[in-house]
Amino acid sequence: MKEPLTIALIYDFDGTLAPGNMQEYDFIPAVGKSNKEFWHDANQLAEEQDADMVLTYMARMIQEARSKGLSLRREAFQESGRRVTLYKGVREWFARINAYGAARGIRILHYINSSGLKEIIEGTEIAHEFRRIYACSFLYDIDGVAYWPAVAVNYTNKTQFIFKINKGVESVFDSKLVNQYIEEDKRPVPFRRMIYVGDGTTDIPCMRLGKNSGGHSIAVYNPEIRNARRELNGLIRDNRVSHVCPADYSEGSEMDTLVKTIIDKIEADHRLELLETPRT
Repeated sequence: MKEPLTIALIYDFDGTLAPGNMQEYDFIPAVGKSNKEFWHDANQLAEEQDADMVLTYMARMIQEARSKGLSLRREAFQESGRRVTLYKGVREWFARINAYGAARGIRILHYINSSGLKEIIEGTEIAHEFRRIYACSFLYDIDGVAYWPAVAVNYTNKTQFIFKINKGVESVFDSKLVNQYIEEDKRPVPFRRMIYVGDGTTDIPCMRLGKNSGGHSIAVYNPEIRNARRELNGLIRDNRVSHVCPADYSEGSEMDTLVKTIIDKIEADHRLELLETPRT
């Protein structure tokens, strides 16, 4: 039986599928800080120590939780995820896009590629929609308490997960298989069959990588923020992304039409490739 055509939809999380940062819904209020205070402290620590800002926000989460006697168990982070509010249409998005692909003999795989916290994303109502969630996470001690970063995902090392998806490497730990040479057409998800969706500067390397490799990149913005689209239009002028549209995933929205059109294009390109293949 012939393998179905596979397309990967890869999403950032904060500002892409949900407004704001995931820590702001529950965790930061629980430690008694304002959003501005928490991020200022984390970023100031990074500047003072010449450190990575992702690692310092993770360190501040552990420090603040300990100082307030809050749980640092995985389940507590997942509980925070249940309070995350999603953009319009996100809940129904996955089933609708999957059905659109299936009607054309296409398998759609959804992935998260985020600098947010994997444990919080795992607690959201859409966690089950993703084949894999690539995001920051903690190491846990024998009692199940977070004590150290396990994975830190910043704007440049996000690109490693694009290559893992491209080669079908699911493990974060595995660095051997992802570095093996595999012809592009023999990879599980060629770059030209990827659609990357992000909201800003931390996604630019991934969006640029996808676009330059023949794939498609979409920059989304919060439709409730004035002039947000104008700020992202520069990414198109700089040839960093293919499209800019509001983060509205409801049926008939600009995003819905755009992604379905890209799926149609990928399918048409695939049919053309088959016609160009010499017959034996």
